[in-house]
Amino acid sequence: MRRAGHTREQIAQAALRIADTEGFEAVSMRRIAGELRAGTMTLYHYVRDKGELLSLMDDAVMGEVLVPDDELSADWREALTAIAVRTRATFARHPWALEGLRGAEGGPNGVRHFEQSLAAVAGTGLDDRGKLDLIALVDEYVIGFVTREAAQRAGLPAEGVEELLEQLPDSMLAWFESLLRSGEFPHIAALAGGGGAREAVAVLASVAGDEERFDRGLGTLLDGIAGRLPRG
Repeated sequence: MRRAGHTREQIAQAALRIADTEGFEAVSMRRIAGELRAGTMTLYHYVRDKGELLSLMDDAVMGEVLVPDDELSADWREALTAIAVRTRATFARHPWALEGLRGAEGGPNGVRHFEQSLAAVAGTGLDDRGKLDLIALVDEYVIGFVTREAAQRAGLPAEGVEELLEQLPDSMLAWFESLLRSGEFPHIAALAGGGGAREAVAVLASVAGDEERFDRGLGTLLDGIAGRLPRG
């Protein structure tokens, strides 16, 4: 019997590497074959078509979301925090996945993630609907944060706020300055601490790039949830 030269897992990982480095649109069986130094037709022994490839990629991504069983706390808050942090990190590594894998047929790791999420909220005292609502609420916070974070980072230079300010056209800063001086936007103007448009933009950009913002927001969300749980 001919020995298999590749595994479905290797194919999925090659596809993820290509999407991460070259963009999701670059993923194809031909490109994966080149990555693995295999014949394109050879890969079709392991993956039937593009739909099955997307399913494998989705399952590989969801495998990264899973928290190791021995690291999942019995405390609902600690467990949900661990899942949320790991989910955010996964989609930060693969920002293309939320859109690119939309509609992909799920795999066993997606089911494991759901099981793990249910295990995390098992001790909350909530009924089934309440548990599902809680899981969805945290998921929506994480996915919403990741989506907005990706959009914000796309508009921020890697060098940071100073580089952003240097890149903004003078005409845009002047236009923003005129708005602040009009008196119609006192709360935005207050962000600058009495300064002008450059100071306001710097504050907004620093908040967008604040690495602790995710943890603060998640903590606030879980604080609110904790206050609404049944008291036993």
